Amino acid sequence: MTAVQQHAASDPAGPTGRLATWVAGLTLGDVPADVIERAKYLLLDGLGCALVGAQLPWSRIATGAVLELEGAGDTVVIGTGHTTGAPAAAVLNGTFIQGFELDDFHPLAPLHSCSLLIPALLSTASVRPHPTTGAEFLLGAIAGFEVGPRVGYTLHGTQMLDRGWHSGPVFGTHSAAMASGKLRGLPPAQLEDALGLAGTQSAGLMAAQYEAMSKRMHHGLAARNGCYAAGLAAAGYTGIKRVFEREYGGFLSVFGEGHNPDAAVLTGQLGQRWETTFIMVKSYAAMGGLHGAIDAARRLRSSIAPKDISTVDITVGETVYKHGWWRPERPLTPIGAQMNIGYATAAALLDGNVLTEQFTPARLDADDIWSLISNTSVHLDESLTNAPITERFRTDVTVTTRDGAVHRARVDLPHGAPTDPVTNDELVAKFHCLADRVTSRRRADAIERAMVGLENLDDIDELNDLLAAPVAGALD
Repeated sequence: MTAVQQHAASDPAGPTGRLATWVAGLTLGDVPADVIERAKYLLLDGLGCALVGAQLPWSRIATGAVLELEGAGDTVVIGTGHTTGAPAAAVLNGTFIQGFELDDFHPLAPLHSCSLLIPALLSTASVRPHPTTGAEFLLGAIAGFEVGPRVGYTLHGTQMLDRGWHSGPVFGTHSAAMASGKLRGLPPAQLEDALGLAGTQSAGLMAAQYEAMSKRMHHGLAARNGCYAAGLAAAGYTGIKRVFEREYGGFLSVFGEGHNPDAAVLTGQLGQRWETTFIMVKSYAAMGGLHGAIDAARRLRSSIAPKDISTVDITVGETVYKHGWWRPERPLTPIGAQMNIGYATAAALLDGNVLTEQFTPARLDADDIWSLISNTSVHLDESLTNAPITERFRTDVTVTTRDGAVHRARVDLPHGAPTDPVTNDELVAKFHCLADRVTSRRRADAIERAMVGLENLDDIDELNDLLAAPVAGALD
């Protein structure tokens, strides 16, 4: 066997082999300038979420527990002043980024990319025998931004949520593994092993959304699993070959059972259509499917006094209905409130926004919130299930006031959707809205400069130094 054959994927023409070969060959020169630019700002958004998430009450519990389990190491745990082993740091850093439902998400193949990629890349960089440049870090991130959604497409994206899987940690192991594997410089054969090792670790149950702190950790666990997958592959430990196309026990045959998975979309238009530009940046601290309702509620609030509201009726499609509506019980946990369309809409109507202040213990148990929730009805529009993608997440909010007047607002796609993206300037403003409340403006400015000029950074340890020191608690 020649050296080329040893380094090639087992079937270079198959879906798994094509993906591994593309990741192995990707260079920054292959990536359009606007994609590179957007990737840097997405990473900045992820770091803002990490800083605000590092000292939340549930994050502190996670930090204490994981450090006790894992012990010492050299990898930075963002915003805590602690270091630990690379896998443990990946768990915690991913948990922080996902810690307050403010991080990015992909609308068609739902996952939270930065909570997978930043932890996997920081942990991988910490165990490399030589410094990691910002350009290498950026290229690894772009590989991950591209892979995760494509895996999601193979399972028809939101159908996984409809079935009760937490889609992000199901798709996300591959995203983290390819980012970590790219940073390690793995050839196609070992990237194929990493995909197989990642796929066999995919998991996540969406029932965690009701009250479990563990929902915050799912992407962190996937980041660790992807980091492990690449590390094992780099050492010669083999994974499942052709993991996507195996008929028995393969990724698509198992997770796609009963809903016609499509392996072709895994590699369709690779290097031509860039998923990085479809990733949504959140404007609110709530599950992405609720942003249409929040936008509609804020629009209505401009002409309705909250004290005059009598009833609220909300109509949504299947994914948002299944994922975001159940009759809540008082008081909700923060995670439950951030997932529940009744709570999020009530908060938007009453407070005009859905950010950290709407999830304090006092607000979660406030009489005005619960009075409005008790007068809220949510309806399923089954016709949206097979509607065009531009209509599938349509949200209708109808508010009836005490004088009998009816006020309606419809949002087809919320601000932040690919047709109306959060701009890079808006993203910087969001970063400072988050970071400045938990650390100094000087430190936040330095992080911003490092990320915006990431491709020019000689050593990612410069970024680690900025991320390491403890931050204040966002809810303290």
